[in-house]
Amino acid sequence: MTAHDAFKALTVETLPARLGGLEAMRSRVGADTAAWRVREVGDGNLNLVFIVEGPVGGVVVKQALPYVRLVGDSWPLPLKRSFFEYHALTRQEARNPGSTPKIFHFDESQALIVMEFLTPHIILRRGLIAGNIYPKVGRDLGVFMARTLFRGSDFQMETRQRKADLALFADNVELCDITENLVFSDPYFDAKLNRHTSPQLDPLVAELRADRDLKVEAQRLKHLFAANAETLVHGDLHTGSIMVTDADTRMIDPEFAFYGPMAFDVGMALANFWMAFFSQRGHEKAPGDREAMRAYLLDVVIQAWSVFRAEFSNLWRTKRTGILYQKSLFEDQDDVLAAEQALGHVLHQLFDDMLGFAGVECHRRILGLAHNADFEAIEDTDLRASCEAKALRFGRHLVVNRRNIHGIEEVNNLAELIEKEPAL
Repeated sequence: MTAHDAFKALTVETLPARLGGLEAMRSRVGADTAAWRVREVGDGNLNLVFIVEGPVGGVVVKQALPYVRLVGDSWPLPLKRSFFEYHALTRQEARNPGSTPKIFHFDESQALIVMEFLTPHIILRRGLIAGNIYPKVGRDLGVFMARTLFRGSDFQMETRQRKADLALFADNVELCDITENLVFSDPYFDAKLNRHTSPQLDPLVAELRADRDLKVEAQRLKHLFAANAETLVHGDLHTGSIMVTDADTRMIDPEFAFYGPMAFDVGMALANFWMAFFSQRGHEKAPGDREAMRAYLLDVVIQAWSVFRAEFSNLWRTKRTGILYQKSLFEDQDDVLAAEQALGHVLHQLFDDMLGFAGVECHRRILGLAHNADFEAIEDTDLRASCEAKALRFGRHLVVNRRNIHGIEEVNNLAELIEKEPAL
């Protein structure tokens, strides 16, 4: 019997019997499986997720399925994605301790991970839709991105180890294929799995799909995504992949991890705060009662980018031990300014690329297969379409004009201008 043949999806009913013998479960939930309380909470696109609680405590059990859950078994997907998620989580935790759930057990043949039950954490996106403000999110996200992206690259990592990791994660082909198509190509033509708020958005969608400059730039970004194996990226870093309390921030679900451009994670993450900004009018109980929330979301963007830049720059100056921009060429020659000049070039290019990735993320979350609850939770379809249209126009500007934008405040100013435009 092969490992794949032995795979069997867990259910609420079968989980205690199947996992009851694991020490990782018994020591953290309790030895008496009859006392376990199991609930299935997975609301994502791909996997099963269970919370298991008992007399001792609780854990989360996450299991991959051999297909895309959002679509069904007509879209097969390999179980090995849990292998990449496990390895990405261990590397992220090593590079930025305390930023991910603790891992207690991994079973490759059953494609399951037993991990820390984060409580009272909630998914950040749900909190933002509810209008909650989390004071640490911007700082924590900026630090996480700077440390994981810098420390997984040739700026710091030992060359042999980085190349071995590159080879390991290169096998995450199927999930990269999802990103390459669903993010960079499908939104820009009438792909089979696309959906959007129709008929309200139909004219704007037609305009975007006929936009030559937009399509060419989207493909240039796809080229960068596919060809620039710069660092280990999370691959799906958005407000649905972050769990929060007022005092703690954890990043989850890195099953799309692969070696790609640093700017991809940063762009996807910030795009989701900009989309949340544009969705606020759809969550107002009275006109204008989300003004403070809109200001907070833009402040998170500024803080996350500022902290990212500061921490990245600090690592550049203190931990640049890899093969790129070696200190032997700069600081060791008493030429610190050369190192600073190189840092400026790196950050400038990263900023340009980040804006492009943010723009296509806005488009794919409104026009593609996998949508954001920020917009989907707006029941009034006319109002939802109005919010989405503003995010689409914002995204188009970022993709096409990113090289002419000179700071994060300029991007926020653009968002505010578009938000004040008349509804559809």
